[in-house]
Amino acid sequence: MQDISADMTELSPRLTLRTVLCDFRDFLRRPAVLDPQGWSAGGGKHWAVLTALLIVGLIGVLLPFLGAWQKLFSLPSPTAFDNFDKRWLVPVTVIFAPIAEELLFRGWQRGSASSLWLMLCAILAGVTVGVMTDASQALIAAGVLLALLIAGIAGWVLLRKRPAPMPWFARIFPWIFYAVAAGFALFHLSNYPRFSLLMVPLVLPQLWAALVLGYLRQRLGLAQAILTHVAANACSIGLALASGSIGS
Repeated sequence: MQDISADMTELSPRLTLRTVLCDFRDFLRRPAVLDPQGWSAGGGKHWAVLTALLIVGLIGVLLPFLGAWQKLFSLPSPTAFDNFDKRWLVPVTVIFAPIAEELLFRGWQRGSASSLWLMLCAILAGVTVGVMTDASQALIAAGVLLALLIAGIAGWVLLRKRPAPMPWFARIFPWIFYAVAAGFALFHLSNYPRFSLLMVPLVLPQLWAALVLGYLRQRLGLAQAILTHVAANACSIGLALASGSIGS
């Protein structure tokens, strides 16, 4: 089977706004595991264009639409930060959350055996914490978590030199990409006090962000996706603080 990433591995040597946007459009039409180019070959300009596109889409298009949607259907605003210590509001939303979310949702999307193994161990650890909530199970939970930590490190050491992506991962990556983007968006419904189908459009900003960040992760690298996530969150939280919608 032909490698689905073969026709998207290199950018045009003459990097322009049009080539960046066309490459992004082509990727969304056919998501593929790429060889990240980092800051080389115009990577800085590529990053700046996509970061600006993400922020303009969020603040200039989606947030006004969502404000009207909330007002039309009398939907609640996010309550995730209502009881949040204001001293930690900016560091958590601007630094810690982008790093954690990128590692969780896109850190493994190169499809290497080692990264997929680490993700599996992390999922099992999360399930363990979620299931073993009784105090009497604390010792068992600690033992399972320790075993998963050891297994994660050992597996990474053994698998880290295997080539990426794994063939099966590359074949189904378009499905993985869009499933993760949808999951990333729906995950943010937890920011609201209640759920209804009318609230699904409220996470369109997160869906838009997932598409841009997923592309950046493949085209430039995980670090670039994290930096864009940081910039977008900084703009969003700054706007919210300025308007008094949170932190008042």
